[in-house]
Amino acid sequence: MDPKEMKAIEERMKKALETIRHEVASIRSNRATTALLDGIRVDYYGTPTPLQQVANVGVPEPRMLTITPWERSTLPEIVKAIQKSDLGLTPLDDGAMIRLTLPALTEERRKDLVKVLGRLIEDGRVRIRTIRHEANDHFKKLEREHKISEDDAKKSRAEVQKLHDRYIAHLDELFQKKQVEIMEV
Repeated sequence: MDPKEMKAIEERMKKALETIRHEVASIRSNRATTALLDGIRVDYYGTPTPLQQVANVGVPEPRMLTITPWERSTLPEIVKAIQKSDLGLTPLDDGAMIRLTLPALTEERRKDLVKVLGRLIEDGRVRIRTIRHEANDHFKKLEREHKISEDDAKKSRAEVQKLHDRYIAHLDELFQKKQVEIMEV
């Protein structure tokens, strides 16, 4: 059992978890977070540029975001980008900064968001399971080729299963926390 192989397997699981965490952070809840604006790209001198690279994004209140562009000339482009996004937020432009107030979510919308969250978490579980499956196949192949003993193969598969269980538990914890945040009135 090569520690480098286990480290590589754990890295793949960690990357899958971080990807899902990032996607979950972009799901809107009743609290404002700068992650809501991660997918927005602004036309900056003809180049689609991430909003965070052309403006400072802040959270002055739990249900408000402020966007202060580095250059005032980009204000109209930022407003256009926010309006084109599927966030459903109306930007208020005061000439120096943009304010985004998050309206309260309806019960139906919160339930829909929990369903979206569930699909994201399930996608993460599938990714983790796939990594486990590939690792187990790799150890079975090494055992068949007599490169490792049967005991080493079993130990390796058991260690991969422990990693799998730990990362699945992280996903379940992430689901629980975000679900509570979304359903909060």
